[in-house]
Amino acid sequence: MAISALQAGLSGLQSNQQALGVEAHNVANMSTQNFQPQQAQFQQTPGGTSVTISSAARDLSATDQTGSAPSGTDPASSITNSLVYKAGFDLSAKVVQAADERIGTLLDIKA
Repeated sequence: MAISALQAGLSGLQSNQQALGVEAHNVANMSTQNFQPQQAQFQQTPGGTSVTISSAARDLSATDQTGSAPSGTDPASSITNSLVYKAGFDLSAKVVQAADERIGTLLDIKA
């Protein structure tokens, strides 16, 4: 039980870290003309969570008319996504911490 919780927490840490990297990449290239932003898509796997990175579909003519960034990256969405991914990372860290404490307790009982 504690080992599977540890594995799930670690996969959550890795997935959220990767998703944060995607948003950082999108924000860093926000002013790059014709940059195609990427999206992180979370998927459940038997061992936890994984992230697939894909290019976001967008219409350049629509972004030029609305006056958003030349790349089509939406700053508000990037900030919101980053906050969600950070919260997911923090939650996964708490799962890892709890699993670590439980494993330590089990080892103390056996010793």
